[in-house]
This record gives sequence, structure tokens and C-alpha cells, in this order.
Amino acid sequence: MSSSSENTVTDRLLDDARKKAAKQDKPASGQAALLVGVIAVLVSPVSILGWIVGAVAVALGAVAVKHPTAAKKGKIAIGLGVAAILIGIFFFTLNIAMR
Repeated sequence: MSSSSENTVTDRLLDDARKKAAKQDKPASGQAALLVGVIAVLVSPVSILGWIVGAVAVALGAVAVKHPTAAKKGKIAIGLGVAAILIGIFFFTLNIAMR
């Protein structure tokens, strides 16, 4: 009986240590991805630049999603990157149609 109670105590201590380590993890990757995503949306009317920066935002967002503390910012960055790519495609198509 004491080994099962030791297991629960050990599991609880291990869970607490994991939560503490996750809180201490700095969400720099999420902040960087979010910043690149905002820049991507701002430069997206310049079609090629919007595509490139949008793709970088999607890639950085995908990396940030893997970290529990930066997951939300990473998902937002992915959305902003995709939006920047779509806006870039729109302006590229508009530019070709206006010729």
C-alpha cells in the first residue's frame, strides 16, 4: 500500500515540476512570430515581400505552437501569415488585371 501512495506523491511532484518549468519557459518565440506576423500584414500589399514575410510568420508560428506558453501567440502568427499571403495574392492579381 505504501508503494502506491509513494507513486501518487511522486506523480504529483513530477506534475508540479513540469508546470513550474513550463511557466518559466520564456515565450520569446511566440513574441517574435507575432511581430513578424504583424509586419507581414503591413507589407502584404507589396506582393512578393508579403508572401515571403507571411511564409516566415507561418514558419515561426509553427515553431512557437510547440511551446505551451507561446502556443496562443503562435496560432495568431500563423493566422496573420496566412492573411498576409492571401492579401499579397490579391494585390498581385489586381496588379496583373490593371495592366
